[in-house]
Amino acid sequence: MKPWLKRTLIGLFGAGILFGGLAACSHRYHGHGWQAMSDEDAAKAKARMVERIGNKLDLDDAQKAKLGAVADQWRAQRQALRGATDPRSEIRSLVAGPTFDRVKAKAFVDGKAQAIEAGAPALIAAVGDFYDSLKPEQQQKVREFMARGRRGWGG
Repeated sequence: MKPWLKRTLIGLFGAGILFGGLAACSHRYHGHGWQAMSDEDAAKAKARMVERIGNKLDLDDAQKAKLGAVADQWRAQRQALRGATDPRSEIRSLVAGPTFDRVKAKAFVDGKAQAIEAGAPALIAAVGDFYDSLKPEQQQKVREFMARGRRGWGG
């Protein structure tokens, strides 16, 4: 297969996965969820989350503060990834005309990649600080939680 054809097909496949994933996930949080909350509601939700996880893991105050920092970084990363405009309308605008707007699609994907790249170090540092502050038995509980998958601590 010719290299340019192979790259084109891989690019189209990747874009299809990206746009399909964004479209599939965007309805779930449309107008709801952590990133759409007011600052006051987000602070309440964060406090409930920190308290709930804190009780499950028997966290001390310093560990709860680090978990709160993880929540803050996670919300900031989600907001940066979402951007100022509605992702669904941006995706719809790519196919609004008679041809697929490749330049706009590339700029859309590049913007999302830059948002992830810019926020990732702070998020990784916050998660690392929290996890490293846990005692071995608390770390084991986290690993067990992750092994349960979607059921988590609620199942």
